[in-house]
Amino acid sequence: MIDSYYFGKVDRISPEAPVPIVSVQKRENRLGGAANVALNVQALGANPILCAVIGNDDDGNLFNDLLKSQQLSPEGILMSDNRITTVKTRIIGNNHQVLRVDSETDKNLNSSDCKEFITKVLNVLQSKKIDAVIFEDYDKGTITDEVISSIVNYCNEQNIPTTVDPKKRNFLSYKNVTLFKPNLKELREGLNIEIHPNKLNEIEEASDTLNQSLQNKINFITLSENGVFIKTDSENYHVAAHYRNITDVSGAGDTVISVASLCLALNQSPKTIAEISNLAGGLVCEKVGVVPIDKDQLLSEAISKLV
Repeated sequence: MIDSYYFGKVDRISPEAPVPIVSVQKRENRLGGAANVALNVQALGANPILCAVIGNDDDGNLFNDLLKSQQLSPEGILMSDNRITTVKTRIIGNNHQVLRVDSETDKNLNSSDCKEFITKVLNVLQSKKIDAVIFEDYDKGTITDEVISSIVNYCNEQNIPTTVDPKKRNFLSYKNVTLFKPNLKELREGLNIEIHPNKLNEIEEASDTLNQSLQNKINFITLSENGVFIKTDSENYHVAAHYRNITDVSGAGDTVISVASLCLALNQSPKTIAEISNLAGGLVCEKVGVVPIDKDQLLSEAISKLV
């Protein structure tokens, strides 16, 4: 998807309605959604191949231009006449988000687009040396049950790690993946249970309940200001959040799944995955808008706070 921004100043209220007037000083289009995950992976030194379905429209052409400007390959991109390209437009006044306008569809892919998209993804997996596959699910209908099962089954056959940042619609469809990373809200909604954010025993019990359905190897639950919780069959850890001057939480989940996936591909321990990912998610919250992680800043913070 595209993240479109209008940056400006607010110094008065509209006479037409009780809303602020933003005097626009700059406009900017950025890669967003799963593409922001790709930018995070790229920023950390890896080589991402983005696979997605966009509309065969002007915004789709803009999306491909943005890919090219970031030196990202379009080989996994399917342009469909049956969909529009998702654009999230954010109005930023005095460094604070005033309004967001979404242009999108969230209908599931039709049968022909679904088959063509699966074929495109499998072609990438078969023609490249892939170290991990990230499912960044924004609940827009691109990732269907058929897409999930086809790709996860292939990856498991080939011993390719799979990681998931889920949403509610497909929450219980991600069976037998390597790492499953819901936030607390998604965990509550996905399991339809109440979980207190400060009660680790409730979070651990929810993780166990989740595994009864999904049989995933690692559950990695982000808890916002309460840090993160990671659990495997043999170990679990809670990592507290670091103090931050929070400016904008947009894109933090993208950064966390990116860092966690790279750590997993490098065979890092669950505790290390949790610690580094938690640190990275906090860092991007200090930036305005959706921005990828700064590798040098992450390294510096990791040395000072984790070593």
